[in-house]
Amino acid sequence: QVQLVESGGGLVQAGGSLRLSCAASGLTFNNYKMGWFRQAPGKEREFVATISRSGSSTYYTDSVKGRFTISRDNAKNMVYLQMNSLKPEDTAVYYCAGGQRAVFLVGADTYDYWGQGTQVTVSS
Repeated sequence: QVQLVESGGGLVQAGGSLRLSCAASGLTFNNYKMGWFRQAPGKEREFVATISRSGSSTYYTDSVKGRFTISRDNAKNMVYLQMNSLKPEDTAVYYCAGGQRAVFLVGADTYDYWGQGTQVTVSS
């Protein structure tokens, strides 16, 4: 049974940092691209960042470029999202996802497995 478990969310002031982690189990981790999505209240789930199977390629939505960094450790079956210079508009539930489609395909429908999410709240 595939499980993706996020951790690291919380409350932070604007300008602060958080590091999200996602622990994967039940799948051959290095066969999957991994991504982070987020969903704010009243809004649709949106793509944030993705990383290829080897970690050599990454893609970000424009609003987080230069502030967020996605990384992975295939030896530990972990994926991370380092979030710096956080803004109130980054407030959302953040989801980890894994998929076997090409990494440059960033739509939610290209991911097969999802975590339960972790809340990130940025106060102004």
